[in-house]
Amino acid sequence: MSNIQAATLDYAAPDDIGPRTLNKVTWRLIPFMFLLYICGYLDRVNLSFGGSAMQRDLHLDEGIYGLGAGIFFIGYFLFEVPSNLILERVGARRWIARIMVTWGFVASSLMFVRGAWSFYFLRFSLGVAEAGFFPGMVLYLTYWFPARQRARAVAAFMTSIAIAGVIGGPISGALLKLNGVHGLAGWQWLFLMEGLPSIPMGILVYFYLTDKPEQAKWLAPAEREWLIEHLRAEKHVTAHHDPHTMTAALKDPRVWKLSLLYFMLMIGLYSFSFWAPKILKSISGLSETRVAVLCAIPYSVAAISMVFIGQHSDRTGERRWHVGLSALTAAVGLAMLPLCHGTVQALLGLSVAGIGIWGALGPFWVLPTDFLRGTAAAAGIAVINSLGCLGGFVGPSMFGYVLKYTGGNAGGLLTVAAAMLAGMGIVLSLPKPNAQEGRSHI
Repeated sequence: MSNIQAATLDYAAPDDIGPRTLNKVTWRLIPFMFLLYICGYLDRVNLSFGGSAMQRDLHLDEGIYGLGAGIFFIGYFLFEVPSNLILERVGARRWIARIMVTWGFVASSLMFVRGAWSFYFLRFSLGVAEAGFFPGMVLYLTYWFPARQRARAVAAFMTSIAIAGVIGGPISGALLKLNGVHGLAGWQWLFLMEGLPSIPMGILVYFYLTDKPEQAKWLAPAEREWLIEHLRAEKHVTAHHDPHTMTAALKDPRVWKLSLLYFMLMIGLYSFSFWAPKILKSISGLSETRVAVLCAIPYSVAAISMVFIGQHSDRTGERRWHVGLSALTAAVGLAMLPLCHGTVQALLGLSVAGIGIWGALGPFWVLPTDFLRGTAAAAGIAVINSLGCLGGFVGPSMFGYVLKYTGGNAGGLLTVAAAMLAGMGIVLSLPKPNAQEGRSHI
């Protein structure tokens, strides 16, 4: 709960209505969204824990594993923008519910994988089912949080990625021990039991989420009016120079620069997510179940660091250097790993890499939400996320093929480190923020 407490927002106002309102919004939305993304991210990357056993049972090599891990993002890419535009039209409550129920069924169906092609098909289908969830959540946060408080809100929501790694390891390790129960392999139990919770959670979304502040009966009338007027005033300030239409968003070069930056960050994030257990196992020589438990350590460090970096970014109003230095930290951690010997050193390298990879995410997602509005925000955020998430295809796939042909982790790790350094260069090449407005103008 400390991650959520750290996200409690402050706001300078003549009385306490501002902080009181934002605290209510935080506690109403962030813990729930946090749980939703744990379900989604765990379904997306639980392959990293069950993959070795599945490979062994089905005789799949590292190249097939890497391609199957990454092909999720092709389906995700193809359906991301349409999904986010539908969400903006019909509301988060209905569309996020639909997404979660669908991906829950598909994620559980991975227990039926029988070879390479069924593996590719179900991973691709999972990407199609989940398309629009994350950018929809980021867009949804812009409906409720002013720009000044948004990095903390995004970071608190996105710590669920790291927490999914913390809890996913022990849970996955326990499920793998069910190998042979009722004739199912341990990896089949893992996919089944970790996919099913998304279905009731999706149903709960329909009844719990509120689409817009105007509909928030859980806010007092004065609080609701304060939030509506504050967000309306913020939009008015930017109305003359910020894009509001899908066409304007697609013509804005900032959208494409941020897409390239996010592509680099996602190479790091998903290479880490899919390969960290295998890297730790290869360095430590420990069993799969012990590796699954120990992977909670770097994910815990990443979660704590992510909240603090998001808080510091909001407090200072600075975004570029927070993203850039985080990317540099990730590159250092990844470059350390080929030199590591033993469990402790491997965990240290993974923890440093995790701090940098996850630390960049909160400040990053403030950058597009600072200048995109309305339909432009729905389209622009989806474009950035979908193009960027192709890095989730490139990173794991590339890592798998480099490992297959070199027989070691060093080449893949150094390539991912180079991508993080490229990300640092991209973000620091962006124009400095406009200090007069106190906002991050790219």
